Amino acid sequence: MSPGRVRVAAAAANPLRDPQDRRLPRIAGPCGMVIFGVTGDLSRKKVMPAIYDLASRGLLPPGFSLVGYARRDWADQDFAQVVHDSVKEHARTEFREEVWDQLSEGFRFVSGDFADDVAFDTLRQTIQDLDRVRGTGGNHAFYLSIPPRFFPDVIGQLKEHALAEVGPDSWRRVVVEKPFGSDLKSARALNATIHEVFPPESVFRIDHYLGKETVQNILAMRFANEMFEPIWNSHYVDHVQITMAEDIGIGGRAGYYDGIGAARDVIQNHLLQLMALIAMEEPTSFDARSLRVEKQKVLSSVVLPRRLDLHTARGQYTAGWAGGVKVPGYTQEQDIPADSTTETYAAIRLDIDTRRWSGVPFYLRHGKRLGRRVTEVAVVFKRAPHLPFTETATEELTQNALVIRVQPDEGITLRFGSKVPGSAMEIRDVNMDFAYGGSFTESSPEAYERLILDVLLGDPPLFPQVEEVELSWKILDPIVQYWASRGVPDTYEAGTWGPASAAAMLARDGRSWRRP
Repeated sequence: MSPGRVRVAAAAANPLRDPQDRRLPRIAGPCGMVIFGVTGDLSRKKVMPAIYDLASRGLLPPGFSLVGYARRDWADQDFAQVVHDSVKEHARTEFREEVWDQLSEGFRFVSGDFADDVAFDTLRQTIQDLDRVRGTGGNHAFYLSIPPRFFPDVIGQLKEHALAEVGPDSWRRVVVEKPFGSDLKSARALNATIHEVFPPESVFRIDHYLGKETVQNILAMRFANEMFEPIWNSHYVDHVQITMAEDIGIGGRAGYYDGIGAARDVIQNHLLQLMALIAMEEPTSFDARSLRVEKQKVLSSVVLPRRLDLHTARGQYTAGWAGGVKVPGYTQEQDIPADSTTETYAAIRLDIDTRRWSGVPFYLRHGKRLGRRVTEVAVVFKRAPHLPFTETATEELTQNALVIRVQPDEGITLRFGSKVPGSAMEIRDVNMDFAYGGSFTESSPEAYERLILDVLLGDPPLFPQVEEVELSWKILDPIVQYWASRGVPDTYEAGTWGPASAAAMLARDGRSWRRP
C-alpha cells in the first residue's frame, strides 16, 4: 500500500479526528495535469521534479496522470525518459523505483504545436482515456509553462476542443506563470482572454516566491507572536528594505529578458508581494479571500515619490568579475543588442499611505550580477530616543533590524546592541539568529511542491488574483514609462552592488543600503 493510501486509511479509521486538522497531510484527490511547454527549463528543472517529490511524499493520488504537450516527435516512453532524467537531476527527495514505477504508469505525450487542431483532439481523447483507465475523474489542471504571447492560442484551443468544460463533480483549472502582462493594458487583455474560458476561481497565477517556506513564515512570525505587533508601525520602524540580488547574468534568457528588465521581471510580482505581506493588517482568517483583501489594501495605498529622478534608480551591468571569473557586460551577452537600454538593476522607493505606515519608506531593489545571491526583507528600526552613553561607547552601534532571509540561508536574524566584555562600557552590534536548518529536522519543500499541490487541491491563498496583478502594474507603469523617457540606464560593474545612483537615492534620505 502506498504512503498516501496508508495516511488516508488511518484518517478514515479514526472518525474523531478533525478532517481540517492542519497536522494531517493534505492529499490531492483523483486528478491529472497537462503541461504545455514541457521541454522548457522551467518544466524540466522545477515542475516535473516537484511532481515526483509530491508523489514520493505520498501526496498525490495513486492514479495521478501527467500529459506532456510539445512539438517533439516523441512516444510516451520518450517523454517518460525525459521526466526520469529531470527527476534524477533535480528532485529534492531520494529517487525510489517503486514511486517512479507507479507515477510513470500515468505518463502520456501528445505531439503538436499550439495551432494543431488534430493534436488538441488527440489531447482530449488522451484525457478521456486517462479518466477511464487511471480514475482521474475528469479533474485536470493545464499548466502553461510557455511564453505569455502563446497564452491566447492555447486558451482558445482549450475552449474550442471543450477541454475547459467541467462535469457536475469534476474540475478544470489553468496555471499561468509570470509575467502577467508587461504593463497594465496587456495584463487586463491577458486576464480577459483567460477569464473568457476559465472562471476566476479556476485560474492560478504562480508566483513561486509565495510558495517559499520563509515567505509564508512572515505571516506566522507577525501574527503568532505578540512581541512584534506593538512595534510593527511608524512609531518604531524607520524604513524597510526588500532586496533580491542575483550573482548570475541573464544566461539563456535573452529572448525574454531584453525589453522586460529587472523592474517588470521581479519588482512587479515578487517584491511587491513581499511588501504587501510585511505591511498588511491582520486578516480575519488565512483563507484566500481574507489574505487577498488585506494585500489589496496595501497595494491600493501605495504612493509613488513625487520626484522619480530622486527616488528611483536603474542600471545595466558592464564587464567585471563574478565568483572569481571574468564575465561579460549585458550588451556583450549573446543575442543582446549593443544599444539595449534594458535595465538589469532597479531600485525604487514607495510609501504606504496608511495610519500604520505613514512616513515609513519602503525601498525595493533587484539586480543581476551583484555581489552575491540573496533575498531578504530588512525591517530597520528607529534609534533609541535617548542613549545615556558616551559617543565613543556607541560609535559601532547601528540601528536595530529584523532581517527575514528568504534565500539562500532561510531564517530570521535580529540585530541589536550588546555590551562588549571588558571593564569599559562599549556597545556593539550582535545578531540573534534563527535558521530553518538548525531548528527543524525536516527539510523545507520546494516552492513548486507547495504550489502545485495547492493547484490540485483548489486551495488559492498563495496565488495572486486579478486585482493584485493590476494594482501592481498601476504602481510600476509610471516608473517604467519615466525611465523609458530618460534613455540609457546608469552602469555598474559586474560583481558590485549596483550603480552609484542607487546609493545616492538612499543617501538623500539619510540612509544607506544594507550589505547582505
